[in-house]
Amino acid sequence: MAGPVDDALKLVKDTGAVAVDFKFVDLPGLWHHFSIPASTLSEDEFTDGLGFDGSSIRGFQRIEESDMLLMPDASTAVLDPVCEEPTVSIICNVADPITQEPYSRDPRHVAQKAEAYLQSSGVGETSYFGPEAECFIFDNVRFDYGPNFGFHEVDSEEGIWNSGQEAPNQGYKPRHKGGYFPVPPMDKLQDLRTEIMMKMIDTGIDVEVQHHEVGTAGQAEFDLKFDSLTTVADKLLWYKYIAKNVAYAHGKTVTFMPKPVFEDNGSGMHTHISIWKGDKNLFYDASGAYAGLSQEAVWFIGGILKHAPSVLAFAAPTTNSYKRLVPGYEAPNRLAYSQRNRSACVRIPLYSASEKAKRIEFRSPDPSCNPYLAFAAMLMAGLDGIHNKIDPGEPVDKDIYDLPPEEEAKVPYLPGSLEEVLLALEEDNDYLLRGDVFTPDLVEMWVNWKRENECDAIHIRPHPYEFFLYFDI
Repeated sequence: MAGPVDDALKLVKDTGAVAVDFKFVDLPGLWHHFSIPASTLSEDEFTDGLGFDGSSIRGFQRIEESDMLLMPDASTAVLDPVCEEPTVSIICNVADPITQEPYSRDPRHVAQKAEAYLQSSGVGETSYFGPEAECFIFDNVRFDYGPNFGFHEVDSEEGIWNSGQEAPNQGYKPRHKGGYFPVPPMDKLQDLRTEIMMKMIDTGIDVEVQHHEVGTAGQAEFDLKFDSLTTVADKLLWYKYIAKNVAYAHGKTVTFMPKPVFEDNGSGMHTHISIWKGDKNLFYDASGAYAGLSQEAVWFIGGILKHAPSVLAFAAPTTNSYKRLVPGYEAPNRLAYSQRNRSACVRIPLYSASEKAKRIEFRSPDPSCNPYLAFAAMLMAGLDGIHNKIDPGEPVDKDIYDLPPEEEAKVPYLPGSLEEVLLALEEDNDYLLRGDVFTPDLVEMWVNWKRENECDAIHIRPHPYEFFLYFDI
């Protein structure tokens, strides 16, 4: 019976591929790749690996220990839907060439260890994640920064700010917060989103829905059908890759930056989570005290809420993330849970009463994250809630943005900056280290990298709006 390696070799032959592309993810969450001629691919690449320079990859190795190996995962082989020349793409793990051991800071390996930890815990067998990753599709983007200047500018034919543009101007531009979801011609990106969706499907990704999102200027959403943790993280990176390349081919550009447009909705990544044992959904209890949730699901929520500040160091990991997590834009910034309620940090969808559909939705993450690390951190936080029977308190079934002061004071805020969540991660990471899922060196590298290259870089630079506030002092 053929195995994954035989299947991958057969795919290369059957598709007439001329190249085989090997993709892997860096610590912040971007794909890197290189290709070999398809004619040279053999079983050796899958057993021996392929060498690369780990010192040139963010968050990996120092120069004196830079040799690293890529270990191709043959089960991920697929015909690349973007390349003009027939190319089979394979996702890889990273290994040490001396010990042959998996690399502790390989994000994909972290996700795989989180799945193994779930199984060893006895709680369940499979964790399912369903991300709703939003983005903006712009027509133009310009940004630069120097010692004496700094600016950014994004533009879109859909942007409401272009309503007064000189002829030709046919109108039909979504107002601020008005993009959910009118038909064409107001929605000018239907065909482009459909092309992205069809290429995702060609790659083996089950897409539940694509649509225009709330924001003006081309905000979009693609919902991926739930799948196991590592597999859905693979699919999320395929989605980003396909969306960017299809848009680029049409003279447009895609960004997963959480808040690229002022005074409009940002891009979130609402994440649906459930745990199963065999054919049983452990989050479902028809007689549950609240929203059809089992006791394990309630404890899981307790773990998410308790550890949310440190989880967000991976799940909302940019300075820009905290320009999205502000009141008034459907981006929950309060630690609460509720059924149906989109102002809560954790929501329990009630579209269906079936066991299969029962899950929780963590709404604070955004698509700037590395999905392997973000999903693994969410799972570990929730499992800690189950192991320690963490009580999340009473649900808040009201609009949290509009509570009376005495009730609002009882609902804690999420951290308001990247600096705060990194500090939270330093102080609260024991739950991540269980089962060697996250390692101390990874956590340390993550915190140091983020502080030095993002927090500090933003702190020392004048902001353009500071000139508006302070130039005439």
